[in-house]
Amino acid sequence: MTQPVSGRIGRTAAESEPWFEEAPHPGEDAPNVVIVLLDDTGFAQLGCYGSSIDTPHIDALAADGLQFTNFHVTPLCSPTRAALLTGRAQHAVGMRTVANFNTGFPNQRGHISERAATVAEILHDAGYATFCAGKWHLAPIDECSAAGPFRHWPLARGFDRFYGFLDGETDQFHPQLVADNHPVDPPYGPDDGYHLSEDLVDQVLRMIADSRGVRPDRPFLAYVPFGATHAPHQAPTAYLAKYRGAFDHGWDVERHRVWERQLELGVIPRGTALAPRNPGVDAWDDLPETQQRLACRLQEAFAAFLDHTDAQIGRLVDGLRRLGVLDDTLLFVMADNGASQEGGPFGVMHEMKFFNGILETPDEAITRIDEIGGPHSHTNYPWGWAQCGNTPFKWYKQNTHEGGVHVPMVLHWPAGIAAGQRGTQRRQFVYVADVVPTIYDLLGITPPPVRRGLDQLPVTGHSFASVLADAAAPATNEVQYFEMTGSRAIVAGRWKAVCRHVAGADYDTEPWELYDLTTDASECHDLAGEFPDRLDALVDLWWDEAAEHGVLPLDDRGVELFGARFRERSAHPPARRYVYRPPMSPIPAQASAAIGGRSFDLTARMSRCTGDDGVLWATGTENSGISVFVQDDRLVVDYNAFDAHTIVESSVPVPAGDVEVTARFRRGDGRSGTVELAVDGVPAGRADIALYMRMISSIGTSIGSDAGSAVSRRYAAPFAFSGTLHEIVIELVSPPAPGTADAAQRAELARQ
Repeated sequence: MTQPVSGRIGRTAAESEPWFEEAPHPGEDAPNVVIVLLDDTGFAQLGCYGSSIDTPHIDALAADGLQFTNFHVTPLCSPTRAALLTGRAQHAVGMRTVANFNTGFPNQRGHISERAATVAEILHDAGYATFCAGKWHLAPIDECSAAGPFRHWPLARGFDRFYGFLDGETDQFHPQLVADNHPVDPPYGPDDGYHLSEDLVDQVLRMIADSRGVRPDRPFLAYVPFGATHAPHQAPTAYLAKYRGAFDHGWDVERHRVWERQLELGVIPRGTALAPRNPGVDAWDDLPETQQRLACRLQEAFAAFLDHTDAQIGRLVDGLRRLGVLDDTLLFVMADNGASQEGGPFGVMHEMKFFNGILETPDEAITRIDEIGGPHSHTNYPWGWAQCGNTPFKWYKQNTHEGGVHVPMVLHWPAGIAAGQRGTQRRQFVYVADVVPTIYDLLGITPPPVRRGLDQLPVTGHSFASVLADAAAPATNEVQYFEMTGSRAIVAGRWKAVCRHVAGADYDTEPWELYDLTTDASECHDLAGEFPDRLDALVDLWWDEAAEHGVLPLDDRGVELFGARFRERSAHPPARRYVYRPPMSPIPAQASAAIGGRSFDLTARMSRCTGDDGVLWATGTENSGISVFVQDDRLVVDYNAFDAHTIVESSVPVPAGDVEVTARFRRGDGRSGTVELAVDGVPAGRADIALYMRMISSIGTSIGSDAGSAVSRRYAAPFAFSGTLHEIVIELVSPPAPGTADAAQRAELARQ
């Protein structure tokens, strides 16, 4: 007989004493916690940090809370998220770079170590309800399909509910979505007003309301990592129209105006110089008129995207207020890294075109200027606007200079911040790994040394709870290292040493720079020659910190990382033969057949009647992709290379009954390629492909229909196949051409 943990079992109920297990509860006074994370948003891109872009809802949170002006992160999204959610060094928990790679070394597993419990796991154990809505990007991407495994998905890392996307980016109008542990379609389309940021806020407010409606005694953690403002920069039409002409004065004038506002607002120290233009950023007045027009429209799309996101944050705050929980909610708003440099010198109409090594000129792109920011675009702005977003700093996301790692953070908590302190700034150095230890400190929670049988890594972040009540309190984090693909930096008190690594350079001999951040926050005056001993001591300290926090080995490799996803027991079989049998959910791009830049055969086996049409296989979106379908009893391939459609239609009908059709894709010399069709083994058509894509899309594959936006203009999505599709077989028939894998790796790192 099973004995109770407590109580007493007698012969009858009258002779027995019952016992009821009590669920954990953090206490009646435990506040809620909401963490809003913006993507690729620079230090100067919020209104309260000097921007001319309207962000009234974030500004209002700062005016009623605390504004941190010396907040730092890693230079890239996944490492920042790993440090944020665990309170530990990103390398120590296995996330040196983006989650897309596993190098076999402890500092880059492509997921957070299970020896580093997340804040969701710790708060869940303490009795919190835990929700996540937005971008995850903390699981190996080849494990992000409906096949799993799900061990690194949000629900396995402490969240009760999840709604969002698992990769590093997605189309804001046609996202590839997951709810909890399964793929889902967006609830409606862009023609009906759909935008992902609005959907995310709808979903997280529903999660919170569901919890509060039944268990109002139970506090919650809500993590809301928007896809905004990562490319593609997409926004509703009204927001795009709002910014028409707003930046016609150019980035030099705008950056100077932002810098002056920052000095006036006090978000940068008095005397801070405006860093010179980065290499590759030309003076605005020297640009041709066409390049200026394109750059302005690309910046307008970014501004519209951010403004729209701010409105969604306002909706989230209003929702919390309606539920009566806003005052007792510890609400953070922050960015994951500096503004993105992935738009290149001109900006891009289609980011994937840039990642295929195609530098589209402004004269070419300007013909589609009115599409910028809408569903039929995948844009990113040029370097000049990115540096403007990082004012007053130099460099960008991916760099360990301040432009890559110095970002905004606002903290709002009316019940926990004295009225006299609200609306004030905090200038103490704070790092992203310090956020969770601060939450634990404020909630009175101590992470256990052992969780579910695993010894836990120490929480190494520093609580800054002491500075909430005292603007003059000393900084609690006095030494902080940075590293990204060999670029390094360390902040120790007022001093910063930084090295911008070039792949292949000698780590021991490449130059370091030295800055006194108290007088030179924008890193304009290199003191390395003036204080060589101090610089040497800081470099030595960096190596000590690197050893302590699992940074080593330093790693700037390219092609090897890309190939690591083809390891045994992954989504990519060693024979490079992929077999898909419907019904199947859409497959994320990096878990789909690895066809980018490669020759392959696609064979579809089906049973059909005359008139049975539809998509057999499709990958990508209306902006770039490939679709194989039957239409009017003919086999059709539409190879959509950034809106240049190569279409080949079979010269013979696809017969009724059991039939096998094949599309043979071959990469040729340079960027060219071909596609050949066969019906039941009989050649049935051929076409030359002018641009054979190396990287196709961040949106993956669908089987038996075209999920999301239609790859081909010859049908309306989803155009599901009306016959019976038995299987799709994709076989890679050759290794990538020389240099292809390396180019694809560079592109993927840049995209992320």
